[in-house]
Amino acid sequence: MALYLESEIKKLRNVIKEISKLAESQVFEAMKTLLSEDGTDKKEIKKAENKIDKLDMKIDQICQTIVALQQPVASDLRFVLSAMQIGNEAERIGDLAMDIIKKSKNIDQKHDLVVKFNMAELAREIEEITFRTNEYFKTLEESKIQEIFTLDSSIKNRIEETIAAIIEEMKINPAVVVSGTNLVIVLKHLERMSDHCTNIAESVYFVITAKIVKHSRFDEKK
Repeated sequence: MALYLESEIKKLRNVIKEISKLAESQVFEAMKTLLSEDGTDKKEIKKAENKIDKLDMKIDQICQTIVALQQPVASDLRFVLSAMQIGNEAERIGDLAMDIIKKSKNIDQKHDLVVKFNMAELAREIEEITFRTNEYFKTLEESKIQEIFTLDSSIKNRIEETIAAIIEEMKINPAVVVSGTNLVIVLKHLERMSDHCTNIAESVYFVITAKIVKHSRFDEKK
């Protein structure tokens, strides 16, 4: 029975790595679409989205089986409880990436706005926090959570400043109101992506330390 539990835990870990990698790829595609006029292969993006949904359900099924048949304890139980949360967060990141791809294609004068508001740097930070979150799950290095929280704070500050700048631009240039509004929606999606990454990091921290931590409380502790 112990060997079976070990096998199921290993399977669960591999599925989480797979869904996280797919979500990361979707984020990279979304950033590419946001920054470029080039189109993205819709069929491949949709195929990846469907696979993410199926993997999310598979994670739930594996977790339910483990709990029902194996009654895990200690670190195994923490991992199973966290796995369902991580899978759900990864699925939401993938959904947001799809929404960004769709919205970005409908932004007129996108190139000018992207350059003017330095969206490239923000996109780089979004890609970075997604990558680091996935690495955190793989390595389980406890201290790395602070890097993710620091990136999240930087992303939030940058988004807040960019939205304020876009609003000011719309006040003086009515021609960009529609595009500016769409870009603000994209920025809010990016903010939620970052939130999901920190939620995953908090779940991984729980697996490592058996401590429940939230971003603000962690910062206060530090």
